[in-house]
Amino acid sequence: MGSIWQMGRVSGKVVIVTGGAGGLGSAFAERLVDEGARVVLTDVRDDAGEEIAKRLGRNASFLHHDVTLEEEWSGVVSKTLKLFGSISTLVNNAGVVSYGPIQETSEASYRRVIDINQLSVFLGIKAVLPSMRDRGGGSIINISSVAGMVGVPQALSYTASKFAVRGMTKSAALELAPFNIRVNSIHPGIIDTAMAASSQSEDVHTAAVSVTPAGRIGNPVEVANMVLMLASNEMEFATGAEFVIDGGFTSH
Repeated sequence: MGSIWQMGRVSGKVVIVTGGAGGLGSAFAERLVDEGARVVLTDVRDDAGEEIAKRLGRNASFLHHDVTLEEEWSGVVSKTLKLFGSISTLVNNAGVVSYGPIQETSEASYRRVIDINQLSVFLGIKAVLPSMRDRGGGSIINISSVAGMVGVPQALSYTASKFAVRGMTKSAALELAPFNIRVNSIHPGIIDTAMAASSQSEDVHTAAVSVTPAGRIGNPVEVANMVLMLASNEMEFATGAEFVIDGGFTSH
């Protein structure tokens, strides 16, 4: 009997990855393509996204995409269907982070984080649902955060958005289970990406590592391996679940 841990674990899958021009998104796309998937990366950073898709080859395409706009979601779904014929997996990965005291957080800043991190998840699930129902099922993977498991000081909007994604995942999983659509959330800790580096001071970074039992930050490939697992047929009984990958940070 062959091992399930073989190459081609997502052969035949068509995957949309939002935020595909970022450190996590590009790692997800590369891992999925390596295992046989055809991937559509979306982002507002066109140059970076197109460069990544070109590097990944003929099984990857890039589309400009503002995840906060419903009409752009419709366009991404339509173009993906024209390119590859179906949509089996959606990775809601697009996100931003904002730190600062509550008193100094503007309404505009708060709404921006909520729109990109939370509203986009609703729009994405809604947009891919007809296609997934037509094909008899699918997998929706929402990238939350450890900030969706525990509170983070001076990150009210980010924490609110990531807790919301966790709850939305469970609600969607219950509603979509009859259609064989699995919905799960992934909750990374501090991962070595440009966004993490730009949003944290060296002192904050050092303090976070000091309370992480693994004694280090994570690598994007480690999160990509979890995305791959949930996109494959290996986890067909998992839905509505939280998958935490944080080096033990939330075990305290």
